[in-house]
Amino acid sequence: MTINYKRELEAAAKNMILIHRPDTLIKLVLRTTVRKARLTHAAALLYDKKKNIYIFAESKGETGVKVPSGYVRLDPNSGLIKFFREKKNYLLHKEGVLEFAEISNFLKTKKELFAKDKLLKSYLQETKYQMQLFDAYLCIPSYIHGTLLGLLLLGSKKSEQPFSKEEINFFVALTHDVTMAVRNAQLFEELKSELDKNHSLFIHTAQALASAIDAKDHYTHGHTERVTQYCMAIGRELIKRKKIRVTGNFLETLRVSSLLHDIGKIGIPDDLLSKKGPLTEDERRDIEEHAMIGSSILNPLEELSDAITAVKQHHENFDGTGYPKGVKADEINIYARIIRVADSYDAMTSDRPYRKAFSDQQAFEELRQYSGTQYDPTVVKVFIDIYRRGDL
Repeated sequence: MTINYKRELEAAAKNMILIHRPDTLIKLVLRTTVRKARLTHAAALLYDKKKNIYIFAESKGETGVKVPSGYVRLDPNSGLIKFFREKKNYLLHKEGVLEFAEISNFLKTKKELFAKDKLLKSYLQETKYQMQLFDAYLCIPSYIHGTLLGLLLLGSKKSEQPFSKEEINFFVALTHDVTMAVRNAQLFEELKSELDKNHSLFIHTAQALASAIDAKDHYTHGHTERVTQYCMAIGRELIKRKKIRVTGNFLETLRVSSLLHDIGKIGIPDDLLSKKGPLTEDERRDIEEHAMIGSSILNPLEELSDAITAVKQHHENFDGTGYPKGVKADEINIYARIIRVADSYDAMTSDRPYRKAFSDQQAFEELRQYSGTQYDPTVVKVFIDIYRRGDL
């Protein structure tokens, strides 16, 4: 049976973003990988930042490595870890993976090189031994900002056939998505933990999560930071002009809502977010799902109920023609109405794959034109006023 790898990858991504525990996520990915690709087994090593060590996280499969989770720990200078930290390109596939057969062949055929460099031979022998320890046919690294987060270790196929280029590309793409999902799950755990413990650390964690979202698409680099800056300026001016009745910690809720407004994009395929050219109706619907996905991700954080509503509603239109629910005017919470204006302005004044950025004047004209339909008229007026006053 032929596997539709693109469909499997998209399905895996959608499942992953709703899991907030890294250990549960790893188990799901390994189990799914073994079953779908018909592997003998699969395992994972993950970096523990606090201990500065790579820990054997989990293994799955009929002939999986029978080692308890957490039992095997590799130092950053051990052969296999050092190999990927230093990116020994002469042995890597162009996709960045290491195949056991490649390192075995290299050790057999480069005797003249090893006669001159015994340390290299010893180092590569250690790398090969560690692959044997995990019975790994393929090793696929995962990086975050250049730091090795972990390794996906794959056994051979049950059919004993070699991996095709399409399969290797699938595993590389899957590992990339898993890396993002694990990092986001780790950040989410920190977010929940720090919510009660230390408000300042909570905000820093939310900022880190926002950066991870922006990293999915280089066209949106800095988007969340700018939107948050605009939102905070609008919020302060609304309070100053007494245009809203402030309850609770309004500005902090607005900051969190702004930082996390696009969190649902974690569940949208990268190639769709950065597509050059018009979207099909199906693709548009897929992207529009990010509002509901975002609110689902944050739903366990009961303390953030207003922010969760803002995440869900930040693409609703003032006249009720937006998504996902078609609510209008005061049915849309004030945080979402502010984000709607700030988000749209930043999108209009940034380059996109399908068009060049608008000028400030063009963006202001667009905001005015759709004031009262797409946008809250009060928010639009306040935003343009403070921008022209030079307060942004």
